[in-house]
Amino acid sequence: MLRFAPWKVASILGMTLIALLIIVPSLLGSSAADNLRARLPSWVPVRTITLGLDLQGGSHVLLEVDSASVVHTQVENLRDDVRRILREEHVGVAGGIGMQARGVQFRLINSAEAARVLPKLRALGQNAATALMGSAGAPTIDVNVSDGGVVQMTVTDAGIADKVRRAVDQSIEVLRRRIDGSGMKEPTIQRQGADRILVQVPGLQDPEKLKELLGTTAKLEFRLVAEPGDDPADVEQLDAVEGGKMPVQKQVMVQGEDLTDAQPGFDQRTGEPVVNFRFNLRGGQKFADVTSRNVGKPFAIVLDNKVISAPRIISPITGGSGQISGRFTVEQANNLAVLLRAGALPAKLTTIEERTVGPGLGQDSIDAGKRAAYVGAALVVVYMLITYGVFGIFANIALFVHISLIFAALVLLGATLTLPGIAGIVLTIGMAVDSNVLIYERIREENHMGRSILSSLDAGFKRAFGTIVDSNVTMFVAAVILYFLGSGPVRGFAVSLGLGILTTIVTAVTMTRMMIAVWYRFGRPTKLPI
Repeated sequence: MLRFAPWKVASILGMTLIALLIIVPSLLGSSAADNLRARLPSWVPVRTITLGLDLQGGSHVLLEVDSASVVHTQVENLRDDVRRILREEHVGVAGGIGMQARGVQFRLINSAEAARVLPKLRALGQNAATALMGSAGAPTIDVNVSDGGVVQMTVTDAGIADKVRRAVDQSIEVLRRRIDGSGMKEPTIQRQGADRILVQVPGLQDPEKLKELLGTTAKLEFRLVAEPGDDPADVEQLDAVEGGKMPVQKQVMVQGEDLTDAQPGFDQRTGEPVVNFRFNLRGGQKFADVTSRNVGKPFAIVLDNKVISAPRIISPITGGSGQISGRFTVEQANNLAVLLRAGALPAKLTTIEERTVGPGLGQDSIDAGKRAAYVGAALVVVYMLITYGVFGIFANIALFVHISLIFAALVLLGATLTLPGIAGIVLTIGMAVDSNVLIYERIREENHMGRSILSSLDAGFKRAFGTIVDSNVTMFVAAVILYFLGSGPVRGFAVSLGLGILTTIVTAVTMTRMMIAVWYRFGRPTKLPI
């Protein structure tokens, strides 16, 4: 009980001092923190706690999914599927497959083959969501055959609505990865109506930066550059970064969705910023197959329908990785890597509304939170002092360090503090006090059973420790589940709760035990103060 290694004492005191130094800038305020940051050397980190949108305001952007681009992409995919089915069934068409506003049309060379190919074409219009539930559902594609073997395939209203819904769901996840990859910024990203997405980012007072990050589709495609002998119906002219137009094939050889990683770097030959990428197994096989069959031909790298580079395939690329160059700046390469890692948006997003949210509501919340914290802290301090005497002083000191460690951890992690996060901290404060109460009551029981003071102290800490660990582990598991399954404010609550549980073990057990050991060694009391 009385044996505390000097390094343990130094570690606890050092950790406490560092925590206090970390949270000092937050206590001084933003202006004072800026002045302190200007006076200290650049290598000294001066950070403040980041407040959430409900406490400090931020950027508010309302986005709308471009339904026209969703339909266009759906029609393009339909054309590719039809081409694949006709090729597999060895069915010829006259004049190719024509694209229309909401579908495709083609004429079979042999109209008698319609009966053989129509079932597979109609299967493309099956509602996948309802099929999984065992019901037919509304078809997403209408297939009509007229005299002469003309086949008309049209995307239905139900099909468009289903695609828009899926595009919104996928866009929400992509935007969340772009803004909040670490899970600490606590953005609000949620559906508004059928085709709109609300995005709120705390602390960001410039909506233009948010729009630039969110508005980029980041749709990466690898296509072959068109040759003079290619069918004009399968070729389109795309803008090139270097200026002018470049003819490329409409068929996408490899898609960016097969990327597993993208990192900024520098070209070893020229020294210019580039983006190094790596494919998954499927994408790597496609990339190897395409480059093997097209050695000597230019391969266009297309980002958001713009050719950023078109290098010539010198030899087959079978390693599943490659490099994107396009006269980038370092910042552009970094941003492109972030966008590619997060994934491409399934459709273009249009900004409907943007504004900067003020912290007026946040100030009211802060004032109310301060009052509640002051009153609650005062009641806890007084109760612990009256009930446990000098041990209550130790508990109050440990509680102060507990709170300091939580806020220091939030600063170091760059986590955003919101009202749910404050609720998590208050909950852990109660848990920390409960841990002290468990220890003290166990010490009192051991002393009433006739043990000496030293034996009671030792037995109290040892026997209460198991109960404290069990209860905290259970809560920590709940916090972990909330973090991985939740998002936004739920994650913020989980972060503050998890940090509070970890610091409880340090303060309520280790630090309190150290203070009681020092008190006993120098005071040599004859009876317990509780």
